This record gives sequence, structure tokens and C-alpha cells, in this order.
Amino acid sequence: MAASLKDVKNQAFDYIIIGGGAAGLTLAARLSEDTDKTVCVLEAGGANLDDLAILRPGGYGTHFGNKAYDWARETTKQTLLSDRVCPLNSGRGLGGSSAINFMVYTKPPANELDDIERLGNPGWNWTNLQHYMNKAVSLIEPTQEFKDSLGIRGLSDLNRDGPLLLAYPPIASGIEPIMRDTMHNLGITDARRPFGGETTGTYITPNTRDPKTQSRTYSVTAYYLPNVGRRNLTVLVNAHATRVITEGVDGDVTATGAEFEHNGEVHVVYARKEVIVSSGAMGSPQVLELSGIGDKRLLERLGISVKVDLPGVGENMQEHILSGVTYELDPSRVFNTFDALRDPEQLAEHVKLYESGKGLFTLGIIGFSFLPVETISPHVEAIYKNAKEDLAKTNPSAGLDAQYDIQLRRIAPGSDSAPQCEFICNPLVLSWPNPPVQGRKYFTVSLSLNQLFSRGTVHVASSDPRDAPEINPHYFEHDVDLQIFTEMVKFARKLATVSPMKDIVVSELNPGPAIQTDEQIRTWLKETFLTTWHTASTCSMLPREKDGVVDNKLKAGLIEFALPRLTQFFVAMAYGIAEQAADIIKGKLKL
Repeated sequence: MAASLKDVKNQAFDYIIIGGGAAGLTLAARLSEDTDKTVCVLEAGGANLDDLAILRPGGYGTHFGNKAYDWARETTKQTLLSDRVCPLNSGRGLGGSSAINFMVYTKPPANELDDIERLGNPGWNWTNLQHYMNKAVSLIEPTQEFKDSLGIRGLSDLNRDGPLLLAYPPIASGIEPIMRDTMHNLGITDARRPFGGETTGTYITPNTRDPKTQSRTYSVTAYYLPNVGRRNLTVLVNAHATRVITEGVDGDVTATGAEFEHNGEVHVVYARKEVIVSSGAMGSPQVLELSGIGDKRLLERLGISVKVDLPGVGENMQEHILSGVTYELDPSRVFNTFDALRDPEQLAEHVKLYESGKGLFTLGIIGFSFLPVETISPHVEAIYKNAKEDLAKTNPSAGLDAQYDIQLRRIAPGSDSAPQCEFICNPLVLSWPNPPVQGRKYFTVSLSLNQLFSRGTVHVASSDPRDAPEINPHYFEHDVDLQIFTEMVKFARKLATVSPMKDIVVSELNPGPAIQTDEQIRTWLKETFLTTWHTASTCSMLPREKDGVVDNKLKAGLIEFALPRLTQFFVAMAYGIAEQAADIIKGKLKL
């Protein structure tokens, strides 16, 4: 039930979940299915229910920096980016980042999930996670005409009776089939089973949306609102959890409760069974370290009493990074793009149109291609060799060494190469530094590099929970990341030289014709790229001897309370991980 402070402070619940995001609310709904168990969720942000800023599609990125929806964290100064500080946006409020993401639904390749098991995590593999990812969703089938017009395929691998609705938008930009046909003319085929583990190629993906209301579906609409009346489910918003309370000494400790701040005062809630930390890859390390769980050297330096010496906490941070090549469209062609929303009069018109489920606010981002390095670059052998030589100069931990072995295999020429280069058909300007011209239409071939060799850290800056953690992604510490990113820019430009895409392009807005050489592209990328807000792995699921934080049974050391983010993040994974975690905690899945 929706809670007030008196319902929570000094009370005891079977399960306390710190964080009411996608994973936290999924887990809360599943654990509270057992009416004999009580569940309390502590969410630092507000409820934001019935908020059009969240529910109305098309407002992509408008939440960023607004602390009603976003933690609005930043990186430390990045030495390889001329001390640039990069924004790191993540959802704050019920639903977490599922409330402010771009509503795209994608799944990872099967062999990459099997790699999680190969790293020493029995039971965390494609077979299990495909089952749990599908358990979460319900696809609303598009019309045959719509499928035929866009070449949609692979939908039989999506479930039809889960709580999270998936659907295609009522209108498409019209650029997606052109980008698909251009890929075909470059020898790139449709992905064989984009939702069944074979994602290499090009495809059209659904959004997390309700086609009846044309509104966002996310963990709140899927897992919280349908279960808000459960007497054994208590959700307290504006409750910033500051630490886990433990009993025991010398690493042999048990979680017994959580401390949280509400309206400026600190309170405590108690757990009869488990405390589950589900605060995201930037928030969870902070909660753990403030609780005395982390690297002993860091904690002692900050005056935090050490409960468990767990050096992997906050390490191994992984990111996806984003850039884009933006083109001006031929004005004689008719396309749906978000450009009109830059004009105040047209913006007001489309706000009105949305009231009847029409207009640009119903447009979605649906055109994707996932390609290996060897598909986009003639220099894959040199890139692979450079990466091997670069890594040979380092002294990685046992866990990181095992990960690098897998990553090297993924970029090597051959059948095992992974589709880590993501190209997105975006009907908007999502690039810098040149601004769009009012009255013209554009689209961006967004490029996301999804497997970086560079690893970052997230650690508390002080013992004060109100201080933001220090986040250092170490962008481009391994030059291979920048090499591949540069090749992706060149491939995005190549698309515009091939029909039918070349027939709709008037000119390039960004990077622009002045940026030509590899060195110029590298400089432009370092000055303008963004994260894709998919931070992961700071509480890595790995064996303890490989600097793991969480084991395959979701225990951190001897403490039964941690919910991990695995090696890479796709929208489906947040729900799939939580669904599998719920069955592990309930004893339904034995690993």
C-alpha cells in the first residue's frame, strides 16, 4: 500500500528493498505475491504518478538535469578528455530510469548472457534469463500492414501475457525502412531472431508503451499500480536510504535493517529476512560503502567502520557511450521527425493532438542495427592486435583478466565476434556542436559502443550520505574504445553514400564537413560524446576471488541483500534480472 512515515519507521518487514526502480518494483511485486511475507520499498525520489512528463512519449531527454526525475550526477574531470566533466543521468523517483528512458525495448545476444555463467555464475545464462525476460512482458501485436511496411520480424520470441506492455507506435518516421534497405545494400541482413538471442543485423523493435492510451509503460504501471492494494506491500517515497544496518563482526555479518532520511530526519526500518540493495550501479556502491561494506582501505580513510572488507564494491564500472552523425533531410520528402517540436506554436499543437492519441508525441524510436566490428571496419585485425598489445601492458585482476579474454574474443575477426556496435535511426537531432536550423528536418544515425575495455569506479567521497559519490569512468583509458568509436562514425557516414539513404540526405549537420581525418573525428568524439545512461557492473556478479561483490545466489559476502547489474545492460535485462532474483530469493529457482 502507499505508505506514510508512521507505516515504516521502527517497523519490521520480511524484506526491505532499497530503491524503487525497474528492478526494485519488479522484485517487490513478485515477493509480495506470498501473502505471508511483508515487503517494504524505500524510494529516494517522489511518486510522480499520473505525470504527463513521464507518461507522454516524445519527451526524450527533457527530464535530464531535473532533480524531480533525475539524480543528475556527474563524472570527475576526465584527464583524457581535457578535464571534461560528463553528465550521468539516472532516474530518481518511482520507476527509476524506466520512468525517463527512451522507451526502447531490446535484448542482448544469447552468447553474451552465457558468458556471464562462464565467468563463474551458475544459472545466469541465456536459457534462464530469456525465460525471465519474457515473463515480464506482453507484446501487443501490430497490424500485418504495419509489420509489412517496416519489415518487422521475430515477434514470436516475445511473450504475450506479462505485466509490462510492449507495442509499436502508431506512426513511424518513414526513415527506418530506408536505413534498413541501405544496410541491405551494404550486405547487412535482418537480424535472424532479434528477441531470441540472434541480434546481429538490422531490425525494428517495439517500445514500452500502451497502444490504447499511447502512454509510457514502465515498472510503475506494470508492477506497482496493479498491486498497490496489497496489504503486505508498503512503498515509501522521498525516503533516501543511507545505509544497511548489520549485526556481527569481522565480515560475518547479517543485514537486519536500513537507515533512511525522510523530510530531513533519519529513521530506521527493520528486516526479518533480507535487505535488498537495488539502487542502481551508481547508488548501490554508495549504500554499501556507507554501511561499512567495501574496500577496507577506502573505508578506514573516510572514518567508516568496516563491517565487510569487499574490495570489488564500486569497481569494474562499465558504460555504453553515444554519439551520432546527423543529416538534413530532403524537404521534398515527407518524414515524421521531432523537429517541429522546437517551434513553440507547433509544440502547442502537438500537445493538443496528443490528447486524442495523435501527433508527434506518439512517434517512437524503433530502428536498430547491431553489428560486429569486422562488419563496419576494414581495420578489425589491426584493432584486435592493438587491443591485445595494450592489455598485455596492464596487470588486471583475475576477474578483469577473465572479462578481457571474453571481450577480445568478441572483437576478433571470425564467427564469435559480437554485435557490440549499435546504430539507431533517430528522427531527431542528437549530436553536437552545430545546432539545427528552424524549419528544416533532420535525422541522426546514433552510434552506441556497447562494450568498453576501459573500466571505471564509483566510490563514496565522504561518510556523509548527502554527498554525491565520486564517479570516474576512465573514458578511453584503453585506446581501442576510441578506435572502434571512430570506425563507427566512418560507417555512419558511409551509409549516407549508399542508396536509398543518399537519396534523402541534403547535407551533414554534425560532425560537419570540416571534420574529416581520423584524428579530427577522435577529437570531435572526445569533445561531444555522451553516455547512454546504461552504467553497470559496480556490484559485479563474480566469484569472490575474482573481486566479485555478488555471487550467483545474490549474496554479498555473507550478507543476503544484494541485487546486481550484470556485465552489460539492455532494457529487457533490468526486468529479467529482477524476475530471476525473485525466484531465487523465494526458493523457486535452485542454483
